[in-house]
Amino acid sequence: MTINPLEQLENTVRTAVAQAIAKSGLVAESDIPEIGLEVPKEKTHGDLATNAAMQLTRIAKKNPRMIAEAILENLDREAAGIERADIAGPGFINFTLNKSYLYPVVGTVHAQGENYGRIEDGKGQRVQLEFVSANPTGSLHLGHARGAAVGDALCNLLDFAGYDVTREYYINDAGKQVTNLCLSLEARYKQELGQSAEMPEDGYYGEDIKGFAKELVEIEGDRLLAMSQGERMEYLRTYGLEKEMQKIRRDLDRFRVHFDVFFSETSLYENGQVLDALDELRSRDEVYELDGATWLRTTKYGDDKDRVLIKNDGTYTYLTPDIAYHRDKYARGFDKVMNIWGADHHGYIPRMKAAMQGLGNDADKLIVLIAQMVSLFQGGEKVKMSKRTGKAVTMEDLMDEVGVDPMRYFFTMRSMDSHLDFDMDLAVSTSNENPAFYVQYAHARICSIFRQAEEQNVSVLPLEQVDLSKLTAEHEYDLLRKLGELPEEIRIAAEGYAPHRLTRYVYEVSAMLHSYYKAERFITEDAAVTQARLALLGAVRIVIANVLRLIGVSAPERM
Repeated sequence: MTINPLEQLENTVRTAVAQAIAKSGLVAESDIPEIGLEVPKEKTHGDLATNAAMQLTRIAKKNPRMIAEAILENLDREAAGIERADIAGPGFINFTLNKSYLYPVVGTVHAQGENYGRIEDGKGQRVQLEFVSANPTGSLHLGHARGAAVGDALCNLLDFAGYDVTREYYINDAGKQVTNLCLSLEARYKQELGQSAEMPEDGYYGEDIKGFAKELVEIEGDRLLAMSQGERMEYLRTYGLEKEMQKIRRDLDRFRVHFDVFFSETSLYENGQVLDALDELRSRDEVYELDGATWLRTTKYGDDKDRVLIKNDGTYTYLTPDIAYHRDKYARGFDKVMNIWGADHHGYIPRMKAAMQGLGNDADKLIVLIAQMVSLFQGGEKVKMSKRTGKAVTMEDLMDEVGVDPMRYFFTMRSMDSHLDFDMDLAVSTSNENPAFYVQYAHARICSIFRQAEEQNVSVLPLEQVDLSKLTAEHEYDLLRKLGELPEEIRIAAEGYAPHRLTRYVYEVSAMLHSYYKAERFITEDAAVTQARLALLGAVRIVIANVLRLIGVSAPERM
């Protein structure tokens, strides 16, 4: 776990303020509230501020400025590392700290390396995150790509925050869409053999289906024609699903997204879990029969209307196997059951939560995040079709066009519940306007400085031999404080399931690094200054690489 020097210092200041209040006799020691601290928005207002004086107004029955003055009279500035303390506004106290408190950040970052920023807030709680889960009937598209990028980054983030994370992909390999896949493959297979065959009404017309049919003829010839319809459908189901899942896995692997579990919808039927879920709901009086259909009492749990589980023709709705699947998730003992769904599934959330409550489960354990749609732009125009195929742009197309790093960065850059406009021209540009390039270049720039040091025979000293008090420039203080904030940033991002905060944070670190680079020289005539600056740069490099790794982006040494 990261020991955060900034957090330690804030605790020291809190303790000093509490002791000053106690010493002043303003209120009884038992009445002293928790001391709130915040970082002022304006640098001129100091490093930390507290509203403790205003918190005490009602208890002490005094003007907040008078209380603030009493606190300052009794404050042990030296013990708390406070250089200056000022009263502002109605009674805020602003503290300017001795900057030496920042120096331990460098040692902490270097000592913990790739684990710097890791926290233990999750305390090993088991979290299952199901994401992507695209139907195995075609190529992954842009919405899937966003879900994959955000989902994987969120898993990395939660792991870094101390949770035990399981990544899961739900394979929708049962139902009408798979039947249509088999019928489409059958039609293309027959056509490949020179026979006349009609595509099904809701068939899949992608080039991949034609390619699979061609391969099938090369492997099997016309052997499948001699099979009964049932045998042929079962063969094509196995063959088609395997080919589609191979393609999906290949694209995800290239996108650096790997799953621990691939869960088959078909297994829910084979293992009797769909019937078991229905039986349990019946035993709990959570379902009823009406107009020949079986209904779930979701309005009992706040849904706007009850939902059909079994239609009057005896077939299941989509909701029924999904309930069985989520029942299975709960049975596996996860502390949090998380899903990332597309925007079109927003209305599905209350009915699934209602179903879990109907099964006696804690609905609060089910957390559903919505990933909004992606719009693609090139040359200022909205792009809908791939130049290569004339069809909808796929995840594979975009990887070919712009590469994995910009995609992973851009898709994680915005909150997942906001619409994303993806600018392809910006994503491939090598300018500072491209945030992915800008951040990667910061890492590469630091690596370049270390290569220059080596070329000039400047050996990097062990940290214990480096005098960090030589770091006195404002850019250095800004960087030190920013690096020290990473553990807290991880905490906030994990609590809010918000990996986009990481891209913002690493961008801010990179901007500070680039400003520092323009303002200062790093290999100087003063050996002590050189060593201190190289130690700081090494810490910045570690932090940038750590955050880029969490969002699935590489940290290049040369660009």
